[in-house]
Amino acid sequence: MATDSPRLAIVGSGFSGLCLGIRLKQLGIDCFTIFEKADRLGGTWRDNTYPGAACDVPAFSYCFSFEQKTDWSRKWAPQEEIRDYMDHCARKYDVLRHIRFGSEVAGARWDDDAAAWRIRTASGAETTADVLVSAVGQLNRPAIPPIPGLERFRGERFHSARWNHAYDLAGKRVAVIGNAASAIQFIPQIAPRVAHLTIFQRSANWMLPRGDRAYRAWEKWLCGHVPGVARLYRWWIWANLEMRFPLFRGSRMLAKVVGRLAERNIQDTIADPRLREVLLPDYPIGGKRILISDDYYQALGRANVEVVTDGIDHVREDAVVGRDGRVHAVDAIILATGFESTAFLAPMAIEGAAGRRLDAAWADGARAYRGITVAGFPNFFMMYGPNTNLGHNSIIFMLECQTRYIVEAIETLRRRGLAYLDVRPEAMAAYNARIERELARTVWAATEKSWYKIASGRITNNWSGTTTRYWWTTRRFDRAQYRLVARAGSVERSRSAA
Repeated sequence: MATDSPRLAIVGSGFSGLCLGIRLKQLGIDCFTIFEKADRLGGTWRDNTYPGAACDVPAFSYCFSFEQKTDWSRKWAPQEEIRDYMDHCARKYDVLRHIRFGSEVAGARWDDDAAAWRIRTASGAETTADVLVSAVGQLNRPAIPPIPGLERFRGERFHSARWNHAYDLAGKRVAVIGNAASAIQFIPQIAPRVAHLTIFQRSANWMLPRGDRAYRAWEKWLCGHVPGVARLYRWWIWANLEMRFPLFRGSRMLAKVVGRLAERNIQDTIADPRLREVLLPDYPIGGKRILISDDYYQALGRANVEVVTDGIDHVREDAVVGRDGRVHAVDAIILATGFESTAFLAPMAIEGAAGRRLDAAWADGARAYRGITVAGFPNFFMMYGPNTNLGHNSIIFMLECQTRYIVEAIETLRRRGLAYLDVRPEAMAAYNARIERELARTVWAATEKSWYKIASGRITNNWSGTTTRYWWTTRRFDRAQYRLVARAGSVERSRSAA
């Protein structure tokens, strides 16, 4: 591999896989395949097509920095526009021909003797790659709650991430289980159409106004024609979002200011005192995802909308029964219950060196070095992996940082003619010990339950610092923290590397 580039297998064609694929093409690296289980690219923006689906990060910062879109229709981009942008990028940078659609990766096994990954798809096909990259992210597997009787319900039932557009909700009695990021977007869209809407709320969410609006024609022209304007605007958005991070580190002053804004939002839009009370969270602001909406609270004020907070006991064939014994007869149930966010690579079975399984290595929760590599799993990289999620800024920033790091690692393999590289266990352990100490001082740790945590309470999803710090952390591939194994089988000492 001193002159030839390694063969790469990338799993997933969402923003992560697309970003890496584009960068490889820019470097003249063509020997990669992106495995995509669906028939279209797009990841979460392909899967989530529910009414009102949109990004909760400003549009100008939710696109690649090297392919800035300047004609977004709105300040907060709708789902279809985001997916169209991704398709545009794939075509412009000639990535489409590298995507193998309809190919779901079921598992991958590291072959110690061949120093390669043996990849198996769900159809039984097998392929070999020198480098394996998981770009499946954290939010791709819908979470189905273990509610007794749910499977016996005879009406229509679907998860918001698998929206059934063929089912007409008009005039129906609908139950929505969940009230977080997806629910607050589609509830205002369906509330005027249904006969009655019952929202089962497990816990309240802190919510701020979104302030969405369409971009004016002159604003689009300015960003598209005057050099530097779009880039300055993007950095202005990034800086404003970055200044919110102290909230998550426990800033009392910022928590007080933002908390008052959220409380005022409730008071200004909700007239019912009882409803105001149940919509006020009982955990520190920032402890769970802070939601944004201009119309959710307004939808709750409709005569045909009810918020139930007593919990669900079970589901009958034709109704949802609350813990208070009340029977809510419904025609349809929509699950807005989020994703299995802490499962990461599931259901893929990944086996590293000496047959070690990744799910076994992660028995007490996912860990990785820089959120990208795992000791004992050579030439294996992740994007949007453990402890790389954000609560305050655009994930695209993080993906570009990870792409740069992975590409440098690949170039290290190529230039040095290496068989593989593997992060040192002690480096990974020290890194995770540090971020876990930092996470223990955040509002996420002070909140009992959230999708950022596993059952033990360990935070496996969120990054512990600012995006600036993550950029600094991943600005170069730190090969001194890796075992570099040459093709001949001898271990190359990092300190002797040029």
